[in-house]
Amino acid sequence: MAHPRPAFEMQGHRGARGLFPENTLEGIAATIALGVDAIELDVAITADGVAVVFHDVALNPDLVRDGSNGWIAAPGKLIRDLTFAEVARLDVGRLRPGSATAARHPDQTPRDGARIPRLADILALTVAAGVRVDAELKTLPNRPEATVSPEAMADAVLAVARQAGALGLLDIRSFDWRGLDYVHAVMPGLPRTWLTSAETEAEAELWWGRKRAGSTPRTIAAAGGTTWAPAWRDLTRELLAEAHALGLRVIPWTVNEAADIARMIDWAADGICTDRPDIARRVMSEAGLPVPTPPA
Repeated sequence: MAHPRPAFEMQGHRGARGLFPENTLEGIAATIALGVDAIELDVAITADGVAVVFHDVALNPDLVRDGSNGWIAAPGKLIRDLTFAEVARLDVGRLRPGSATAARHPDQTPRDGARIPRLADILALTVAAGVRVDAELKTLPNRPEATVSPEAMADAVLAVARQAGALGLLDIRSFDWRGLDYVHAVMPGLPRTWLTSAETEAEAELWWGRKRAGSTPRTIAAAGGTTWAPAWRDLTRELLAEAHALGLRVIPWTVNEAADIARMIDWAADGICTDRPDIARRVMSEAGLPVPTPPA
């Protein structure tokens, strides 16, 4: 079922949010044209059950303008409380000037008029290009009321992927490991990626749904995991070597600076998830690694 993976996999984080509006059709199309092995994106479910691609469980005032072209106020409404028709009217084509997000991504090129897309529309694009998708189930065990259940979200994603003919190009990832356990139960052959951060490791039993089996790599291996995606700042050479000894692939997120990308290559990581595929392509070439070929 799984699509072959390269020796060093380069994933575009939320498309390539350092360059283009994140999680949009326009941004993901531009990222594919640049050349990546996979698109990482985030899934939310609207009030009327539509799987959409958006990072936060609530509308982010740093990203979202309303129909009158004004920036929305904080706090933003939960995606699960909005219909798709309501979500589709919002403009997410540029970053709010002066915001912390804009400061982090000064090279992002606006695409005014970009909307929050359906997952189905993104998968139609990626299937046509033959590009893999790493879809994050964005559920929060510490805020269960903010989203649908992990099982409901997984079912929605799998249904859309099946309809789009995308199952062979799909990987499911989550910080909330309940969704990964459920995906394995209903579709054992589908690739899964275990996400971790300092925050979720601090409340491991809540986020992982199990007790630690020693280190984080050992816990993932004991859960039947094959791919670990840690926050790159939490990764050490020793942890990476331990993960490899346990048979895990390691693809840290979000590695954006040239020196840090080079360090991950030197440590023999299996890939990176990055906001800056342009920088990653250059560093990979300098290291003698093949870079992803853009579709014709």
